[in-house]
Amino acid sequence: MSGGLFGLLDDVAALARLAAASIDDVGAATGRATAKAAGVVIDDAAVTPQYVRNLAAERELPIIRRIATGSLRNKLLFILPVALLLSQFLPWLLTPILMLGGAYLCYEGAHKIVDVVAARRRCRDQVAEQADAPKSEDEVVRGAVRTDFILSAEIMVIALNEIAAETFWSRLVILAVVALVITVVVYGAVALIVKMDDIGLRLAQRGGRAVARLGTGLVHAMPKVLTVLSVVGTVAMLWVGGHIELVGLHELGWHAPYDLVHHVEVAVAGATGALGGVLGWLTNTAFSALLGGVLGLLLVAVRRLLPGGH
Repeated sequence: MSGGLFGLLDDVAALARLAAASIDDVGAATGRATAKAAGVVIDDAAVTPQYVRNLAAERELPIIRRIATGSLRNKLLFILPVALLLSQFLPWLLTPILMLGGAYLCYEGAHKIVDVVAARRRCRDQVAEQADAPKSEDEVVRGAVRTDFILSAEIMVIALNEIAAETFWSRLVILAVVALVITVVVYGAVALIVKMDDIGLRLAQRGGRAVARLGTGLVHAMPKVLTVLSVVGTVAMLWVGGHIELVGLHELGWHAPYDLVHHVEVAVAGATGALGGVLGWLTNTAFSALLGGVLGLLLVAVRRLLPGGH
């Protein structure tokens, strides 16, 4: 009897060790997958604040909450199952689908640039009237969630490629954790950014002299920071979209554009010493953004030639 009990306890201990090892493996794989997608995560955080500019302060956090909920729903209910099923049964479809999303990002980024250039050519009254025309919350949320969908798909596919050797169920768990972690990080950062001026105002009103000075500085700085983030967000759309197209063309068999950019990146990195890695990355980013801009402008032109285009 005792021998059977000890044998059972040994089996339970072995299962516990196996479960702990599996959890450690999932945790490590989740960390690798999240780190691999960090670049797009940063871009996602830069793109989103522009959607809540010029909104009433009390509505900023509720709208960010709605966008975050839509983002998590997209990741868990649409992107994750589709990506897993395609990678399992039709892996060759992932790249073309991702390239369609990349083309949409290029279009969105180029469209924003065209709108800014066109607005500067109009008289100041027209520009002011356009700027004062508010969008409904539903329009803001739909636009943000639509753009986030493409960025989220890129993040999830990058993460999926990093854990391709794992079992199906491990990939499912890891991608679900990645989706949750990335959503919390991105929209937590966005919420902090858009409420920083309110934090600064409270510091200015309630703190001592040094704290009040810091708070006043935050209040004055945040409009400029949001303007910079808006520009960075637009460039990020072009960069991410262009990079998706560049890599996608390479994977589909047209290697020349990717090879050209890679050779220039390596040459710059090798010629600039300690800053080589950073400058090489910036070179790749610049070429990707250029490709995204060209493709985006072509798509904007085609859209305006179609009936109802604007």
